[in-house]
Amino acid sequence: MEKQLVRMENIEKYFPGVHALDNCKFDINAGEVHALIGENGAGKSTLMKILTGIYPKDSGEIYVKGSPVNISGPSEAQALGIGIIHQELNLMQHLTVAENIFIGREPMNGLFINTKKMNDETDKLLNSLSLSIKSTDKVEDLSVAKQQMVEIAKALSLNSETLIMDEPSAALTESEITELFKFINKLRDDGHGIVYISHRMEELFIISDRITVMRDGKYINTLNTKETDVSEIIQLMVGRVIYEEPKSKSTAPPGAPVILEVKGLKSPLVKDVSFELHQGEILGFAGLMGAGRTETARLIFGADPMDSGEIFVNGQKINIKTPRDAVNNGIGYLSEDRKRYGLSVGLSVSDNITMADLENFTKNGFIDSKKEASTSKEYINKLSIKTPSISQLIKFLSGGNQQKVVIAKWLVKNCNVLIFDEPTRGIDVGAKSEIYKLMAELTKEGKSIIMISSEMPEILRMSDRIAVMCEGRMTGILKIEEATQELIMKYATSRK
Repeated sequence: MEKQLVRMENIEKYFPGVHALDNCKFDINAGEVHALIGENGAGKSTLMKILTGIYPKDSGEIYVKGSPVNISGPSEAQALGIGIIHQELNLMQHLTVAENIFIGREPMNGLFINTKKMNDETDKLLNSLSLSIKSTDKVEDLSVAKQQMVEIAKALSLNSETLIMDEPSAALTESEITELFKFINKLRDDGHGIVYISHRMEELFIISDRITVMRDGKYINTLNTKETDVSEIIQLMVGRVIYEEPKSKSTAPPGAPVILEVKGLKSPLVKDVSFELHQGEILGFAGLMGAGRTETARLIFGADPMDSGEIFVNGQKINIKTPRDAVNNGIGYLSEDRKRYGLSVGLSVSDNITMADLENFTKNGFIDSKKEASTSKEYINKLSIKTPSISQLIKFLSGGNQQKVVIAKWLVKNCNVLIFDEPTRGIDVGAKSEIYKLMAELTKEGKSIIMISSEMPEILRMSDRIAVMCEGRMTGILKIEEATQELIMKYATSRK
């Protein structure tokens, strides 16, 4: 029989206005990778925060190696052998690997840190994990993948038998993911239990032994990975069948007028980019990392200065030097980093929805709260934003609903050109489907969309035409009828 490290049963958690966890359960065995998945807002993070002592449970039982425990804080979870590696790395870049691993518990020699002992113990730990990292390496000089492994080594130095990995591959390249998986397999072979949280379906079937699905704060099912498939997992996650097939033909109106025209756009990272965007069209931007797609979008939006180039809206040449200029000309931008550039996470849903058009909600120097509330409720209903109220802080919404709030912000401002930069990054398959439907509805209403995406299926599913970039240059524009993954990759790797 497998050695059970952790078992959670009948876990309940309430937040104001939200029943976050409803009779949930989860367990992890030694020597296994157990994937925990669900839509944003399903309760995965809340359940793991209870296990790691960040949140107290309202009711339920937790057992560690068969004994009941009450985890009252992170230090108690660590003492029980439970560690977590967060999606956002918590390392101090200017310190060495050893200094990061032993921070706050450095070996001392009288009044001074025993640096030699600290480095020796770190090298011993790194060698035991077969990591090609030195104790004296500066963290800032390491790749993101190696920094992730330092975080894991730090958790293991605290004798963590159960490791929770929250979206560990989100910021990694394919080769780095392969490296990470080799490391995880070694940890599994050494008897550690790994809780693996990810939205990437294909990863689950490579790395996990079991998969537990959550939905709307409830436990749904646990399946052996070898005995299930992607379609079954997705149906359990969203409670319905989702099948996103590629577009076979453009849905843009034939002969639609040109809404946005870009000519000879240049900057240090963008080389002479020109294209047209038609009314009711989704123009997908494809390319490898560093191709210049986001840089092109930021030039159009006035977020970065251009060296040269011309931009026309409805045939009229416009001068865009700042984002305000772009917004005043009906151009909205949904950044790939919505929390940094798209939202004010400390403000409410209502504040975020109306902030881009605040002058229209202000009267005699005061905000018209009734008008603001009415407009916010209208767009919450229109976009099916799940929130307990308009006054809910935006940081408490799921990623998919946060993305909808950013879209609502630009719709309130009545932007006719919307630039979506990685519109579904970090959101689950159910929320992706809702965003796709919303984008299709916007184009039917006459809005025009530039969609930047690193996901090939998304590009082929949503685009009417596909602009491909490589090393700052536009190397081809394809009609959706002729586009294939192979052809897109040909242009994405072509410098001409």
